[in-house]
Amino acid sequence: MLMPKRVKWRKQMRGRMRGKALRGAEVSFGEYGLQALEPGWITARQIEAARRTIVRGMKRRGKIWIRIFPAKPYTHKPPETRMGSGKGNVEYYVAVVRPGRIMFEVGGLPEEIALAALESARYKFSIKTKVVAREQAGE
Repeated sequence: MLMPKRVKWRKQMRGRMRGKALRGAEVSFGEYGLQALEPGWITARQIEAARRTIVRGMKRRGKIWIRIFPAKPYTHKPPETRMGSGKGNVEYYVAVVRPGRIMFEVGGLPEEIALAALESARYKFSIKTKVVAREQAGE
C-alpha cells in the first residue's frame, strides 16, 4: 500500500478542494490516461485496487504510470467515543484529487486493450472519471 516514508507532521487539517487541477492535467508519459472529473479524496486502497485492475487488463504488456500519491493522513476517532479528548488516530492516507487531474497513464500497447484496462479501473474510485488520449497536435 502506498504511504509516505516520513512525515513532518503526523496529523493534518482537512483543507478545501476548490478549483481545477493546476498541475498534472495533461497526459505526459503514456498515450492514454484516466482523468478525474470531480474533486475528492482517493485512498491508498483505491489506488492499489485500480493499479491491479489495469495491470490485469494489460496482461503484463506496456507500462503504467501512477500520477497521484496518498500523502494526506486521514484521522478517525473510535466508535462510541465522547466529544473532546483530541483528534483521532491516523487510519490511512489519501490523495487529494481536483477535477482535471490525470491519475493513471498507460502506454506501449494497442488502443483497445489500453482503453478497456482504464475503463475497468474507473469502477474502483468514488469519484467520476473519464479516459482521455494524448493530444497528437504536433504530428
